[in-house]
Amino acid sequence: MKKELTIPFSKYESTRETHSNVSDVLDAEDIRQVQQLQDEFASYIGVKFALATSHGTSALHLAMLALDLKRGDKVVCSVNAHPNVPEVVRHFDAEPVFVDIDPDSYNINLDKLEIYLSSNESKKLKAVILTHIAGACVDLDRVYKMAKIYDVKIVEDASDALGATYNGKKIGSTGANITCFNFSPHLKKNVCNGGMLVTNDDEIMERASLLANHAISRDEDALEYIYNVTDIGNDYSLSELNAAYIRAQVSEQDKNIARQQEIAKMYSDALVGVDHIQIPSMELEEHPFSLYIIKVDKNRDSFAVALREKGIGTGLHYIPLHLLTYYKSKYSLRVNDFPVALRAYQQVLSLPIYASMSDKDVKTVIDQIKKIAKTRV
Repeated sequence: MKKELTIPFSKYESTRETHSNVSDVLDAEDIRQVQQLQDEFASYIGVKFALATSHGTSALHLAMLALDLKRGDKVVCSVNAHPNVPEVVRHFDAEPVFVDIDPDSYNINLDKLEIYLSSNESKKLKAVILTHIAGACVDLDRVYKMAKIYDVKIVEDASDALGATYNGKKIGSTGANITCFNFSPHLKKNVCNGGMLVTNDDEIMERASLLANHAISRDEDALEYIYNVTDIGNDYSLSELNAAYIRAQVSEQDKNIARQQEIAKMYSDALVGVDHIQIPSMELEEHPFSLYIIKVDKNRDSFAVALREKGIGTGLHYIPLHLLTYYKSKYSLRVNDFPVALRAYQQVLSLPIYASMSDKDVKTVIDQIKKIAKTRV
């Protein structure tokens, strides 16, 4: 049996507002939580439209539907992403194209992205999905310029970027065609699931809204049970209970980010110069530090095991997609095809970081890292 973690990798937050919202639904006092969430979220991000979904993966899948992705189309993404990114592309029998990463941010390498886009001008090249690792952004202005030059859509996977900003604007409002959020992000599971698709594009929103409910349409003047189906959709709906919980989560997000930034600074101040440990850059003022990712140059996995034995949980973001059996065999990918991602994968380790962590918890993690690092030769 695994040791129970005294400092888990992630921990869900439950506030008084959360309980109040959920109680309102259970007592049938306010069962419009989904609509309120969508309205509040659009205002929070600074976009025209927000559409709630059952999960972040649902939001990504719906985004592909809204872009009318078809068989044989190509969608570019980072090789360092959660499997749900290429997965939603493959569900349309379309082709994900992997690009190596930047060694410091672990995000897609924009130079390599531009080389691919410039050498593959094809009508089949449909979109780029950008994953914001730890909530940190690439040069989005450059990305949007590329999108115009090479006529591709930009979909941002903001699973780790709720509340993050770029040049003062919230992610989701900076210029992407579609941005998708996940309220139970990868490896940091919440007690509820939920996602959100946001856009400023009227046509995308109209199509996404239709397809999110089986492509069912109704005449407002007809009886409620009269409907028509005009396309192939699915059910991506978010429950009122989940929406009630998420509303409170969103209202606390800016405060939570401020605390995460405090914790990140504590980690960095204490771990800088520790043998075998490389800390992330603290230069990005807008980094929300939804993840705090270090590099361990001596057997990362044994380091994680040693932390777990001390009751401290860790995460890994991510196993590069070209190392996973399905994509490796489907596209005949070799281990060394993406050397930067491979090297990062062998070293990266995500430490616990969440708003409810106490200073004492943070110090415990730091002290254990220092002790374990001393045992490495």
